[in-house]
Amino acid sequence: MKDIALIERHKSLNAKIVPFAGYNMPVSYEGVNIEHQNVREKLGVFDVSHMGEFLISGENALELIQKITSNDASKLTDGKAQYTCMPNENGGIVDDLIIYRMNAEKYLLVVNASNIEKDWNWICQYNTMDATMKDISDGMSLLAIQGPKAAEAMQSLTEVDLANMKFYTFQLADFAGVEKVIISATGYTGSGGFEIYIKNEDAERVWDRIMEAGADYGIKPIGLAARDTLRLEMGYCLYGNDIDETTSPIEAGLGWITKFSKDFVNSEALKKQKEEGPKRKLIAFELDERGIPRQGYDIVDDNGIVIGEVSSGTMSPSLEKGIGLGYVPAEVAGIGNKLHIRIRKKDIPATQVKLPFYKG
Repeated sequence: MKDIALIERHKSLNAKIVPFAGYNMPVSYEGVNIEHQNVREKLGVFDVSHMGEFLISGENALELIQKITSNDASKLTDGKAQYTCMPNENGGIVDDLIIYRMNAEKYLLVVNASNIEKDWNWICQYNTMDATMKDISDGMSLLAIQGPKAAEAMQSLTEVDLANMKFYTFQLADFAGVEKVIISATGYTGSGGFEIYIKNEDAERVWDRIMEAGADYGIKPIGLAARDTLRLEMGYCLYGNDIDETTSPIEAGLGWITKFSKDFVNSEALKKQKEEGPKRKLIAFELDERGIPRQGYDIVDDNGIVIGEVSSGTMSPSLEKGIGLGYVPAEVAGIGNKLHIRIRKKDIPATQVKLPFYKG
């Protein structure tokens, strides 16, 4: 297991440290519900430095990115970011990621921690146009400051107008006394805020300044467990749960990031799947009775026949009910449709709902 740069800070805050995606990471501090609600109502700071960062540059950088990703990166302009995925050749997904356009010949790709090596090798495989690639993951730290008070609390640390940053934009600016920091508004919680990309050697200094600036606003450190409940309330897919090498972006409801105005890996097969309709779909559900759905639990019909499987599930701290995502046959999918989740041999009734679960 690798240590992130701020591991000693987290230990000093009595964080529960667990192995996650190859790193020792803080999963919780005071408890999931407390941390979750603090982000929804005030603000919190997540250390997500395990994420991977690749720089793709050169005159052929965009050509490579267009080949490997499903979204249309040609629509990006300087200072804009884009959510996308890398399809594999068999109908599944290598990874989902965010692309930041620094300029016409320089892009930052932010990938999932568990997929860093796999993603790097995958991109290299398609780099026949000799774009310049650099893996800067080991030297970078990433802090996500999330919540409705995030912009106000952090404004003293930068000249960037944080409150007016548009979603999926970023700026290169000074932050907490550190020059040329990437400040982005690409949050994963649904409660606003932004992310700070810094070099490892600046991480402690920036962390301390963030905690000082947020003290009067009720800032708390937030672990990965609350990050998961926050993203699930928004219905955001998590790689390894809701999407993986066997799930297509069309099945997962990610048709909006799958653009057939260009050719990309497996685009013809995915286009055909979209035209014909997928055989299964990712649905969202809420339990009608008490219970907590978990990944891997069976989804069953009225006759007790297994028709699908839960991909993500939890007790929603905001809604105080069981919520989840899961795959079912396409003919079963539909807002308002009923099904059951098998929890400890008992079939709990559930209703399919429209995302997000949490409406803010």
